Amino acid sequence: MRLAHRMIPVLRTSAASCLLACVILSLAAARQAPQDSTEKPAANSSIPAEPPNPAQIELLETRIRFDVNGDSRKEVHTLVRINSELGVRQFARLNFDYNRSFEAVEIPLVHITHSSGGTADILPSAITDNPNPAVVNYPAYHDVRVKSVRILGLQPGDLLEYRVITTTSHHPLAPDFWLDHSFDRSGVVTRELFELNLPDSIFKEWENAKVAGDSQDPSVKLPASDFVVYRGPQIYTSPQTPENSKEEIGEGETARRVLTWSIDSARLAKEVANISAADHAKSDIIMTTFSWWPRLALKMKILMASQSPVPGNAAQAVSKKSEEICASAFKGENCEEALYSFVSQNIKTVNLPLDSTGFKLRSPLEVLSSGYGTSEEKCILFLELLPGVLGGRHLAIWSQQTSFLHELPRPSLFNRMFVFLERGDRSLSLDPGSEVAPFGAIPANLRGATVLILRDLNSGYQRAEDTVRWGKLSSELPFRSAQSVTVNARLSDDGKLAAKVHYSLRGDNELLLRIAFHKTPKENWKDIAQLLSFSDGFRGKIEDVSASDPYATHDPFTVDYEITIPKFVDWSKKSVQVPALLPQIGLPDPPAKPPAGAKPSPIELGTPLEVTTAMTLYLPPGVSVQVPTGTSVQRDYATFSSLYSAKGQTIIASRHINFLLRQIPADRATDFNAFLHAVQNDQSQSFTITSSAPK
Repeated sequence: MRLAHRMIPVLRTSAASCLLACVILSLAAARQAPQDSTEKPAANSSIPAEPPNPAQIELLETRIRFDVNGDSRKEVHTLVRINSELGVRQFARLNFDYNRSFEAVEIPLVHITHSSGGTADILPSAITDNPNPAVVNYPAYHDVRVKSVRILGLQPGDLLEYRVITTTSHHPLAPDFWLDHSFDRSGVVTRELFELNLPDSIFKEWENAKVAGDSQDPSVKLPASDFVVYRGPQIYTSPQTPENSKEEIGEGETARRVLTWSIDSARLAKEVANISAADHAKSDIIMTTFSWWPRLALKMKILMASQSPVPGNAAQAVSKKSEEICASAFKGENCEEALYSFVSQNIKTVNLPLDSTGFKLRSPLEVLSSGYGTSEEKCILFLELLPGVLGGRHLAIWSQQTSFLHELPRPSLFNRMFVFLERGDRSLSLDPGSEVAPFGAIPANLRGATVLILRDLNSGYQRAEDTVRWGKLSSELPFRSAQSVTVNARLSDDGKLAAKVHYSLRGDNELLLRIAFHKTPKENWKDIAQLLSFSDGFRGKIEDVSASDPYATHDPFTVDYEITIPKFVDWSKKSVQVPALLPQIGLPDPPAKPPAGAKPSPIELGTPLEVTTAMTLYLPPGVSVQVPTGTSVQRDYATFSSLYSAKGQTIIASRHINFLLRQIPADRATDFNAFLHAVQNDQSQSFTITSSAPK
């Protein structure tokens, strides 16, 4: 992400902490599929052998069968060798997520073969079935559940065997079905078997449809009405993992096509370095019955729109609520902003994966009445509350896959939903699910991203090809990005530093901190401030923390903390070097040298951003100061200036940088490097403090 190069270093630390949390969660999830491995050296290598994985999955066998009506049965059989106490902890509990409104999970076998001899079977009483922790307080989603089995008596050296069966029936998007599967490349799995069992009739159905359409390219010539009726099964298999066999069994209506894979995961692990980033992100096996993107979009629109319109008295209730909200709009807000603030902040977001409900949503009135909803339900509620005179209202679905447009159409690609508003020659992207995002602000890594737009949910029947189009989320923030940091510090006779630090932010870093403080209990705010102080180079004790209301999105977000650093200065030395107590201003990376024969790319500077840092430091009596020389650099794409001064026992320092352009041509690389060098040299300067008599 380009902007990350210029974030206040604090926020880099925060991001790293989030990543660390994700790693911890991933380790917890490894109870189902542990991910951690390093290739082991050869036996005759002089390099010491790496320790074994905490647990090694010796066999992972998956068999999936789909029926014509979209129902399915997935059976997973696993053999796990426990190698250490960490492996014991990883597999002490197995968790399986499902939605009981259309899924069922059975665990018919959990068996332990002890290394010391003897066996043990886990009793059914060790299996629990509870609502997913994310929905415990939200009864409307109690169908979203976790089935768990607690495994006692596991020890290093034991072999754990378990079998899990998941059946799906009457999925909201049936009779269509799809799957994504990737084989392990971490070395945690030794051998993997996969079987895909499909009804032959859906292939015959599509072949007949193509003949009826007289087309070799059905995505272009077959009538749209037929695309809605007919399924077009498509299968992708990675060239690295071709199927081992294809078999046709049975006859007539019972005919099936069975594809099988037998994978040596150790071989795949060795080939990871030879895989491109795009191929690495792509699943090894993809299967979908959605023939083209408009067909999938139309089906999703029909499913969502069936919940969206509010009939009769309910419609009047929603309309009345909309009028009330618009009438009480915050000073300076228009009706859209007032409705957005209401849905964002007054309707609690229930954080569930997009597909956890099967894309079947509660009605806007249910969401409004209950006071909570998923992110996508909040998007639809906002659209329903908008006055009818305001047109150009759509849902935008984002996929984490960068090659979204070129992927086979399937719902498993979808990650997040936004509201997409068209207002004349501009568009607005809104994220009511975040709760604290300012109107029109979406995360930096998503701005400009390609999305699938479901057009006008309540516009009545449309042809499939008119239902969908590709678009892009807003690439600009609705306000100018700026951030300032002020430090008011005092140095005492014993070398102790006490400082008050104030942040004021508008823009991408503002959104990061709003979310962090909003999601963190107030009693833990010191932890966030501690991360901020560490990244600023202050390794002291946080005394007090306060922040502005994360919901006050019309104003910059502010954070204040106090910090004390014992022995900041060693007065036993007559002269000491003290850096300016200012956060280092993050800078874009210098342009990389392009590969031989490649055309140089423009130099990316990121979102235009103005950063101001200022410090006032009060010194004890009997101390003199030598200040560094300030710097001033002016370019059309960015400006930088710094000022340093001392008067009596007070030191004042400030730095100001203003990025004016998003990018500059590649042929200005030399000039840009000179600009970066000037800024970096200035930031490395320090004050020389001399004590008349060492303390």
